[in-house]
Amino acid sequence: MEGGSYTTALVTVLYSILFFSLSLNIIAAVDILRADQTITDGSTIVSAGGHFELGFTDIGSTTNRYVGIWYTNISIKTIVWIANRETPLHTTSGLIKLNTNGNLVIFNGSDYEVWSSNSSISVDNPVAQLLDSGNLVIRDETDGDPDNYLWQSFDIPGNTLLPGAKLGWNLETGLERYLSSWKSDDDPSTGEYTNRIDRSGFPQLMVKKGSVIQSRGGFWNGASFSGTPNLKPNPIYKYKFVSNDKELYYRYEVVNGSVVTRRVLNPLGYIQRWIWLEKSQTWQLYHSGAVDDCDHYAVCGAYGSCNVNDSPTCECLDGFEPKSQKEWDTADWSSGCVRKVQLSCADGEGFVKYSGLILPDTQRSWFDKNMSLDECKRECLKNCACTAYANMDIRGSGSGCLLWFNELIDIRDQKESGQDLYVRIAASELAKKGRSKLRFIVIPILLTLTMTVGISFFVIRNKRKHREGVTKQYFEDDGGNGKGGEDIELPLFEFTTLARATNGFSTTSKLGEGGFGPVYKGMLDNGKEIAVKRLSKDSRQGLEEFKNEVLCIAQLQHRNLVKLLGCSMQEGERMLVYEYMPNKSLDSFIFDKKQSKALDWPMCYNIIKGVARGLLYLHQDSRLRIIHRDLKASNVLLDHEMNPKISDFGTARICGETETGANTTRVVGTYGYMSPEYAIDGKFSVKSDVYSFGVLLLEIISGKRNTNFTHPEHNLNLLGHAWRTYTNGEVLDIVDDVIQNSSHEHEIEVLRAIIIGLLCVQQYPADRPTMSSVVLMLTSEIPLPQPKQPGFFTERRLHEEDTMSYSSNYISVTTMAPR
Repeated sequence: MEGGSYTTALVTVLYSILFFSLSLNIIAAVDILRADQTITDGSTIVSAGGHFELGFTDIGSTTNRYVGIWYTNISIKTIVWIANRETPLHTTSGLIKLNTNGNLVIFNGSDYEVWSSNSSISVDNPVAQLLDSGNLVIRDETDGDPDNYLWQSFDIPGNTLLPGAKLGWNLETGLERYLSSWKSDDDPSTGEYTNRIDRSGFPQLMVKKGSVIQSRGGFWNGASFSGTPNLKPNPIYKYKFVSNDKELYYRYEVVNGSVVTRRVLNPLGYIQRWIWLEKSQTWQLYHSGAVDDCDHYAVCGAYGSCNVNDSPTCECLDGFEPKSQKEWDTADWSSGCVRKVQLSCADGEGFVKYSGLILPDTQRSWFDKNMSLDECKRECLKNCACTAYANMDIRGSGSGCLLWFNELIDIRDQKESGQDLYVRIAASELAKKGRSKLRFIVIPILLTLTMTVGISFFVIRNKRKHREGVTKQYFEDDGGNGKGGEDIELPLFEFTTLARATNGFSTTSKLGEGGFGPVYKGMLDNGKEIAVKRLSKDSRQGLEEFKNEVLCIAQLQHRNLVKLLGCSMQEGERMLVYEYMPNKSLDSFIFDKKQSKALDWPMCYNIIKGVARGLLYLHQDSRLRIIHRDLKASNVLLDHEMNPKISDFGTARICGETETGANTTRVVGTYGYMSPEYAIDGKFSVKSDVYSFGVLLLEIISGKRNTNFTHPEHNLNLLGHAWRTYTNGEVLDIVDDVIQNSSHEHEIEVLRAIIIGLLCVQQYPADRPTMSSVVLMLTSEIPLPQPKQPGFFTERRLHEEDTMSYSSNYISVTTMAPR
C-alpha cells in the first residue's frame, strides 16, 4: 500500500514537472506568432516583459472590431496602434495569420482579406513578434537584428508615437513615418490632421490639416525644435534629432523605464504628451501644443510678430507697416505687414537684428551647416531674393547658415528662449534706424552746417542740370493701367542733347530696331554712355506704350532690370534714355554660333538666375506688381560683366497689390513666348511671364529658338522636343554643344534647370510655379515635382506659323531688341 502510494506520488510529481516545463515554453513563446499560426478574436499575444498586448478589440461605443496594440498593465485600456484602422470588421469571427511569405494578414472569418502588412521581402522562417517597446515586427526567426526586420508597425504609426519610435524619413528608401489623427475618439480611421517633418527648405516639424499648416514645431536648432520652446531637458524623457545622408528623424526615450508616456496627435490637431500616474490610475496631460493664439500658424501674417503678453498681440517688424490698417484696427492681423520701402537690391541695404524670436517658416529657405554668421550675411546680400538670415545651430557661439527667401511668416516673440534673426531692410530704412539712435545729440552747429551744405548742393545741382539741358518735371500717366494721374518724377532730356549724343541719330550709332523704333548708342557731354530708344513715326507702338514704359520702369530699381535714365518729348519726338548695355541682348549670344562660344554653363546659369530674380521683383517685391508680357531673349540685355537686365516695358501691365492677372482684347507679345491662355483667350497673369521664362530658359540651354526649331525625326517645336526627350529619359540631349562641353561637372545642375523650364511651360497656369518658387528651385537643392506636358508643343507643318492670324488680337513680333 505504501509502495503504491509512493508510486502514485512520484507520477504526480513527474506530471507536475512536465506541466511546469511546458508552461515555461508557452510563456516564453506568447509574444511570437509563427508561419501558419493564427490569433482568433478573444485570444492575444503579449510582449515578453508583459508591457503590451495585441489582439482584437473594439473602440469607444462602436461594435466594430479592430486589431490593435494596447498597454497590458494599465487599467484604462489605451490603444497605441491599429492595423486595420480603415477597414474594421463587423464580426467576432476574424482572425490574424502569418503566412509562409512573411505577411501578416487579417481575415474577416470567411477567408476574405481585409488588411495585410504587405511585406516585400520573404524569408524561410518568418515570425511576427510583439516587442516590449510596443513595436510589432516581422523577422527571420534566426535573425534579431532590427536593421533586417521585414516589416514593423513603428514604420506606419497611427496617432501615437511611442518611446524609441522614429518620426521622420528614411532618405535611402523614401519611407516617411508620420502621425495621423483619428477622426474621433470612437473612429480610428485617418482624420484631417498629420504631424510630420516637412522637408521643403530646411526640415521642420509641422501639424497640417490636409495641406494647410495649423502649427509648427519649427526646425532643429541643435538644442530643440525652434518652434517648441518648452521642449527642454526633463526627468521624464530625453529626445534626439538625427539628420544625415541616410535618415532624418526625431525620437524620444524615457529616462526611467518605469515611467509610461506617449505622444499623441488628437482629433482636433493638438500634439499632446501623456504620463501614466500609477497611484491615481489616470493619464495626466504633461504638455499640449497650440496652448495660445501665437501657436496657431501665421496668426500675424507676413512680417508680423506675435506676443500673447502684448496688446495688441501682433506688431509689424521694424521697416514694415500693416498691409491693411483697417483690418488691424479690428484685430484681424492675417493680412500681415508690407515693407515701407521696397528692396531694390542696391548698395546700402542691410539687416536689423531681432533677438528672442521663434524663427519664421523655413519652407522657402536655404541652408549650409558649414558657414559662419558673417559668411551667411554676405551670402544673403548677394541674393536679391534673400530676406533674412540666422544661425542654424544655436549651441555655443552659433554655427551654420539659414537663409530665408520671400516673405517671413509665423514669427513669435519668445524672449526667454528665442533666437537671433537678421531681417533685410532698404538702405533708407536702415539709415532712419541709425539716425534714430543719434537724434538726441544733434546740436545747432550741425543743423546750421547741414543747411549750408544742402543749400550749396541744391544751387550747384541746378546749375549742372541747366548746363546739361536736363530739367525735372512730373510725368502723368493715364495709359489705362489703373494708375492714371500718378505723378512720376523723371529727368526730361532736351532733344538737342540727345541729338548731339548720338551724332544726329546717325546710322553709325544705330544699335538695332524693335517694335518701338530704332535704338541708338550715345554719349552725354559728361562722358556717360547711354542707349536712346526713339519712337518711330510708323511704329506699331504709340503714346500708350511710351507712357506705360515710363510709368513702369521709372519706379523700379533692381540690378536685373535695365535702368531708365530719362525721356524726351520735344520736337514732336518721344524718346527713352537707358543705361547702355555694352554686350547688347541675350539673343545675339545664344542664337549665334560664333558668339555662343563665349558662354559656358556657369555664365548661362548666372543669366538664368538673374532673369528669374528680375521677374520675381516685378511680380512680388516691387511697389507695383508688374506683368511684363513680352519676356524674350531679345528683351534681356547684358552689361559688361554679362549680368542680365530685363528691358522693354512698353507692353507691361501694372496690377494692384492683390491682383495677379487680368483679361485683355488686345494681345501683345511675341509668338513662341506667349502662354496658351494669353494667346488664345487674352488672359494674362504672373503665370504668363513664368511661361515665357520657361521658354527662355530652354532656349538658353539648347541654343535654339522655340519657333523655328527643326528636328529630322519630328515637327515639334523646342518645347515639344524637350518634353519628348524628358519622357524618353534623354533630356540632356537638348543641351547645346558649347554648354555640354563646359558642364560635365554641372550635369545635375543642367538637368534641374531643364526640368524647371518644363515646369514653367506647363499647359495650365495653376500647374506652373511662381517666380519665388522658381528662384528657390534654382538656388537650392529642394526636390523638384514631375512636370506635366507643356502648352503649344503639338506637331505643326514647318512655316505654318508664319501665316497664323488672329481675328481680333494684335501680336507684335519683334525682330531686334532695343539696346
